[in-house]
Amino acid sequence: MNEEYDMIVLSTDLTECILSGIMSVNGKKILHMDRNPYYGGESGSITPLEDLYKRFKLPGTPPASMGRGRDCNVDLIPKFLMANGQLVKMLLYTEVTCYLDFKVIEGSFVYKGGKIYKAPSTEAEALASSLMGLFRKFLVYVANFDEKDTRTFEGIDPKKTTMHDVYKKFDLGQDVIDFTGHALALYRTDDYLDQPCCETINRIKLYSESLARYGKSPYLYRLYGLEELPQGFVRLSAIYGGTYMLNKPIEEIIVQNGKVIGVKSEGEIAHCKQLICTPSYVKERVEKVGQVIRVIRILSHPIKNTNDANSCQIIIPQNQSDIYVCKISSAHNVGKYIAIVSTTVETKEPEKEIRSAPELLEPIGHKFVSISDLLVPTDLGTESQIFISHTYDATTHFETTCDDIKDIYEKMTGSEFDFEEMKGKKIDIYGED
Repeated sequence: MNEEYDMIVLSTDLTECILSGIMSVNGKKILHMDRNPYYGGESGSITPLEDLYKRFKLPGTPPASMGRGRDCNVDLIPKFLMANGQLVKMLLYTEVTCYLDFKVIEGSFVYKGGKIYKAPSTEAEALASSLMGLFRKFLVYVANFDEKDTRTFEGIDPKKTTMHDVYKKFDLGQDVIDFTGHALALYRTDDYLDQPCCETINRIKLYSESLARYGKSPYLYRLYGLEELPQGFVRLSAIYGGTYMLNKPIEEIIVQNGKVIGVKSEGEIAHCKQLICTPSYVKERVEKVGQVIRVIRILSHPIKNTNDANSCQIIIPQNQSDIYVCKISSAHNVGKYIAIVSTTVETKEPEKEIRSAPELLEPIGHKFVSISDLLVPTDLGTESQIFISHTYDATTHFETTCDDIKDIYEKMTGSEFDFEEMKGKKIDIYGED
């Protein structure tokens, strides 16, 4: 292991694996190590159910009512892919998708005032929905909006006009505003209302364009769970010469004159010019900015009032941080009905904060609770050349994760992340040109 590398990557979380794959394609010599014996890091998958019990330190063994242990594959941090989103583009442009199968999520819903409302997936549903009202005119405006074409602005300055003023221009009611901001633009709070409207309009466009791809919802999920996503980019890196080592203890990150020069493991030192890692490897270079609670529930039934959907997302808007319910099932070959509830912690009693979600899931099944710190880097890497990812937030989509990937890429290379440039670097994952 006493070699010189352009880059060492610590952890096989999805963020690190994507960066490893992309940098390998860009010609970097990479060593990728993880202290864990499995791929996926904190965002890995658990199977069989007996291992889930061990992970959460629960006594006994899974009851027969939960099904056969090896039939379940539980993602610890499940997130959906926006059908026209950034992660799908990364997968398509690198052709990592050639051995991964995805299936559309059957519906997107909002829970408000004790009722579940389906996010319309067709124009007919939109016109019939009690939430819509004057919404159609607004959606037409969003569909035609192009921030590079002033003719599409209709008197709105996307860099100055707030989203609150845009809603007012289209005379949208509070229910529609809540629905738009949280279910379509996927904001976790209402802070966006006082910000320039351009980003929000583009978020709604992404939702609409993703929805148009498959019709039922804008979301995709991999069959058999997410565990193969990081491994796909691992294979991509390996084809370009990347070296991988699992179950590798990290003894020390070596820094000289404020800059990383290598990593020590089992008495050997691998030298490098740059380092990518999760916060868990450099606790002294990150800070805690909050917490996320996630509750995994294994059910024997679909969620009520969702038209017996085998998979869905439900957003529960809150005054502070929204609650997300992500449900998948045997339709995605992950076992029985698995629902994961998540939100950003705001109080000292996190489980009470998600009390509205269990109402949706009754009768309640087996539950597994975790509370994770939200960690962000205090070291931006400019001097140290140590580039640290964010921990995963409470959202049920990968867009914020991809924003983090692009940010790290730009800091490491000094160049803006360009999806179009990736198109010229496609590869057959099996190693054929």
